Amino acid sequence: MAGTGMILFISLLLAGIISPSASQNCGCSPGLCCSEYGYCGTGNDYCGPGCQQGPCQASPPANGVSVADIVTQQFFDGIISQADGGCPGKGFYTRSAFLDALGSYPSFGRAGTADDSKREIAAFFAHVTHETGHLCFIEEKNGTSQDDYCDKRYTQQYPCAPGKKYYGRGPLQLSWNYNYGPAGRSIGFDGLNNPETVANDVNTSFKAALWFWMENVHSVITSGQGFGATIRRINGAYECDGKGVDLMNARIRYYQDYCKQFGVAPGDKLTC
Repeated sequence: MAGTGMILFISLLLAGIISPSASQNCGCSPGLCCSEYGYCGTGNDYCGPGCQQGPCQASPPANGVSVADIVTQQFFDGIISQADGGCPGKGFYTRSAFLDALGSYPSFGRAGTADDSKREIAAFFAHVTHETGHLCFIEEKNGTSQDDYCDKRYTQQYPCAPGKKYYGRGPLQLSWNYNYGPAGRSIGFDGLNNPETVANDVNTSFKAALWFWMENVHSVITSGQGFGATIRRINGAYECDGKGVDLMNARIRYYQDYCKQFGVAPGDKLTC
């Protein structure tokens, strides 16, 4: 028997309110939610339990954790204060922008126990610190002179715009056309034609980082796979399986430091 979400989807499809192209695609238009089963729409069947993207309805966190209470101004300043005085990120990244972006991702840092939440937040900022040099860099160093990061395998779905480059930008250095395309659709900007938005608008920048995290990393840290699994999801091809031990260990040190600041054990499975 079809569930209520599927019945509603079929009814809307027949009524012409949504199109077949919206089905089973989490690149929904701005304002639409991607349901548990991969369909775009609004209302509880799409934005309620199981919602994957878009303006999902926030469920009260079972552990009662407030991310803002953990990511204090003191914690945020403790990261960015270690960047050089001339770093572009010092005039760009702010805690308030992070908290504003967080409103679009209510599940971040709120899964499992209070300690689980602290570990996820510590993991996120460990990677942010490593990727940006303590929130120093907004764009990948020398990114404009490197490859355009247009993966030709995905150009049919995410066509690369002439003259545009999809190198790393933002707190988690969003890269490649196959990330800019769906991130833009989910957040509400033209990621393929205007990838520079991630480096020009701080709220979009943090939303892009949180989008990538929730799409690719959140599930491995909340399922108990350990910090090492998050490294594999972010840069495993270059840092895991003995390929970049120094880089991997740098991420681990940041993670352990932030866990210590939050008063939580980092757990095992730290390496990848």
